[in-house]
Amino acid sequence: MNAQELQKRLKSFAYRIVNLSRVLPKELISEIIIRQIIRSAFSVAANYRAACRAQSKKAFISKLSIVVEEIDETHFWLEVISDLTIIDPNKLKEILVEAEELTKILSTSRKTAQTKLNQKIINQ
Repeated sequence: MNAQELQKRLKSFAYRIVNLSRVLPKELISEIIIRQIIRSAFSVAANYRAACRAQSKKAFISKLSIVVEEIDETHFWLEVISDLTIIDPNKLKEILVEAEELTKILSTSRKTAQTKLNQKIINQ
């Protein structure tokens, strides 16, 4: 998957989070979670886009670190929704799998970029 495809996938994931938020019950806890999960999901997409436009490898890694933190937070909120059975946990399975896959992809990308930067520094 190239950077543009991942950007689209992350944006689509954020839109899925919006759709999920629309089916959550109108309760105080849901409203709190909705604010947090929408913010973190869109932060993933926006910061990955910014990372792809970074002017240096260090800037790329820095932005990617933010992306990894935000996707992990989004995953956390999905787990909270499931754990508290705010909606049927079975309805969350697909989006939880997607959150886990994206976390792995983004974490691996950050590790790879950091390793390459470290190698470049060592070889200089």
